[in-house]
Amino acid sequence: MKKICCLALLLVASIAHAQISLEGVVQDTLNFPLELANVIAINQETSGLESYGITDENGKYKLALGKNGTYKIQVSYVGMKTFEEILTTKESNMVKQYTLQPENALDEVELIYEMPVTIKGDTLVYNADSFQNGTERKLEDILEKLPGVEINEDGQIEVEGKVVNKLMVNGKDFFDGDTKLATKNIPSKAVDKIEVLRNYSEVGQLRSVSNNQDNVALNIKLKEGKENFWFGNVTAGGGTSSDDELYLVQPKLFYYSPKYSINFIGDINNTGEVALTRSDIRSFGGGFRSPSRSSGTSINLGDNSLNFLTSRGDALKIENKLATGNFSYSPNQDLDLSGFLIYNSSRILSQETSFVQYTDPDLGIPDEATEQTSNERSNQALMKLSASYKPNINNQLDYDILGRISNDSQNQNIFSSVIGNTTQFDEVTPYSINQNINYYYTLDETNIFAFEAQHLIKNEDPFYNALLVNDPNGPDAFDSTAEALGLDTSLTNYDLGQNRRIKSNQVDAKLDYYNILNAKSNINLTLGTILSRQEFNSNIFQFLTDGSQFSPTPTFNEGRATNDTEYNFSDVYLGVHYRLKSGKFTLTPGFSLHAYGNKNSQFDETFKDNFFRFLPDFETRIQFKKSEALTLRYDMRNQFTDVTRLAEGLVLNNYNSIQFGQPDLQNALSHNVSLFYSSFNLFNYTNVFARAAYSSNIDQVRSLTNFENVIRTSTFFNSNFADENVNVFGRVQRTFGKIRASLNSSFNYSKINQFIQGQQSLNEGYTQTYTPGIRTNYREAPNVSLTYRYSVTNNNQGSRKTEFVTKAPAVEFDAYIWKAVTFRTNYTYTEQDLGNGESQSFQNWDATLSYRKDRDAKWEYEIRATNILDIDSQVRNSANNLSVFTSETFIQPRFVTFRVVYTL
Repeated sequence: MKKICCLALLLVASIAHAQISLEGVVQDTLNFPLELANVIAINQETSGLESYGITDENGKYKLALGKNGTYKIQVSYVGMKTFEEILTTKESNMVKQYTLQPENALDEVELIYEMPVTIKGDTLVYNADSFQNGTERKLEDILEKLPGVEINEDGQIEVEGKVVNKLMVNGKDFFDGDTKLATKNIPSKAVDKIEVLRNYSEVGQLRSVSNNQDNVALNIKLKEGKENFWFGNVTAGGGTSSDDELYLVQPKLFYYSPKYSINFIGDINNTGEVALTRSDIRSFGGGFRSPSRSSGTSINLGDNSLNFLTSRGDALKIENKLATGNFSYSPNQDLDLSGFLIYNSSRILSQETSFVQYTDPDLGIPDEATEQTSNERSNQALMKLSASYKPNINNQLDYDILGRISNDSQNQNIFSSVIGNTTQFDEVTPYSINQNINYYYTLDETNIFAFEAQHLIKNEDPFYNALLVNDPNGPDAFDSTAEALGLDTSLTNYDLGQNRRIKSNQVDAKLDYYNILNAKSNINLTLGTILSRQEFNSNIFQFLTDGSQFSPTPTFNEGRATNDTEYNFSDVYLGVHYRLKSGKFTLTPGFSLHAYGNKNSQFDETFKDNFFRFLPDFETRIQFKKSEALTLRYDMRNQFTDVTRLAEGLVLNNYNSIQFGQPDLQNALSHNVSLFYSSFNLFNYTNVFARAAYSSNIDQVRSLTNFENVIRTSTFFNSNFADENVNVFGRVQRTFGKIRASLNSSFNYSKINQFIQGQQSLNEGYTQTYTPGIRTNYREAPNVSLTYRYSVTNNNQGSRKTEFVTKAPAVEFDAYIWKAVTFRTNYTYTEQDLGNGESQSFQNWDATLSYRKDRDAKWEYEIRATNILDIDSQVRNSANNLSVFTSETFIQPRFVTFRVVYTL
């Protein structure tokens, strides 16, 4: 690996050394500098685009050119006549000043090449062909090459440090609420332009009165000829592995016209290629945003889905079936209809071993080694329908409905060095319906009204069953817990069951009034409410040998093993915000006044809590330049827990984790401060993004945990100790000609007060990560990308301190050979130092070789190999407030598949 990295760095350095710079100023005939003028250099030998630049506010530009070469220089600016000349470079840097004349329509110069990047107000436009060399197959491959654009570890698109939550194709929504389906499926050859819509607002009426600087959307413009025709591709393939026969079918079909669009994406395979994971679908929001998101109130309705053993897609076997459809229809210019349907079915076999060291060894909690295998089944479906009616510029009515349903189950076999053998079965069939209605009305030039309302119905019914071995004539690790639960201990096993049902019904609505005082200021009044109702029922039982069910009576918690709890929450609030623009500053001070009401009823008792709360917030934005800004935010938030932490009866999270709630829990209060800096400079190709955030939580809901060997019982209370969290993230990216260097860094500090075995202790965690990288972007020569991730995690649990150091160099290589063959490969080596002199490592190497007659060929043939080194498992080390653990997850073996791709 070191030799490969050194050779790649030498190659990059030698190419960089063979370049000189051309710089200067672009101005008009009055000697005023022209900002955002375009300067391009075309290589006369290859007729290809060699370099490009955009002038800064002083009219300065800078290009990287090869030594001893001949180039056609073209300088253009809106309203000015395009200037061009032939320039020959030598061994040293050059300085040239260009003066543009007023435009004369009779004297136009034809632009041979489009600018790779152009700026139109708040819109940044990338010309897709300028960043392609022939190895690209999907949208994601182009996005990774764009300056200022990143694909993060979760597969999300980040632009200038901000996550993109909305992606459109030709202005029409594409699976609203997620971008992964687009990045991994839209064919790269269909893409003409990628438009980054900064300060994006879906409601044009609110654009001038609201702060949208965090909202970024992408619009993918298709090439001419892709409208009114089906396009896409169909992939089919197969292969063999040491364990199974492999298969894969992936149809991806798209149709766009000015009036309607239809998209279909399918995927059936057992190769582990997952377009959307279960967690992706579970978090698929469909573009829904809570009306109360900036009110200062946060209420948690809880998540009672299954805790699958496989969470990151690493498993021994993965079978996946995905079918998705997306449509949009505009019957007239006033009405837009759209929607999507997603169905995903997965079958996963996973295996994991782990070693767990629990907090503070002086507390007498033994270390635990576990071996787990899991068979996981999941069927999930989502459907969304949307309508937007805009009869004129003063009225807009939107309606959305999103329904989801799933059927998930998991069978686990667990061996614990402390508990012994356990068999677990989990099952849940939840559903939810979310509706959203918004109406925006502009009364006149100074008065705007906005109404937003959202209604959610959610039903969850998790079932849990655990079977533990028991020796009626001798001691077992679970015996004391079984006696405390009131179980029958005379049987040869403990067959535990639990039914739960959680029903949630919530309305979230607000009415905004905006008064535009003048061109630089406006005032916003908000009247809103959140009304929430949750019902929670549960019961614990034991299966006896005759098949009957026994309802135990615990010897603690006042004998409560069931729950029948109703929880009602209300928040009525009034918000006031003032927005002022003054020079480079945009100031938005404000506050909200809340009247809260809480009531929960259980075991013939009712607990109420009504109170008022004043929550201030403040935002300041400093716009240094058009593409450089600093934003400071502060707010106070009230955080409310869900019904399961209020319910007094016992709940089995699993066989070794039991909890019961407290009905008189109060809300937690948090102070939150964040600072965000962004600079996108196309003059010197330098992009800088940094974010820092601090939060302090007061009266945080914390758990009181007691261990019986490794079995823990927890309840909850409001802690008087403040918990703190600090997050810092930064990215610097600089392009030198065809070479782009970057440095990503992050730091996280958390301080959590924990309460175990009746003792309070402080848990402090520090994580720092640095990832330098360098990549090339040549149109003809092969391209290489090198990264090195260095991460240090420190955890201080009082008497136990741990440190994990992770080093992960990685290399990606792609080449387009003979204008017909594409070769792509990536390799990663990960080493983890455990801090005790021991270390663990694993490698991952994948490669793809494909052939097509030319770029426009209909047929393509591909050989793909994954896990070429046939690695058995991957290791992971981590720490939380209760334990430090090392885990080994077993993965799929080496797969080699042959595929045929037909392009429409």
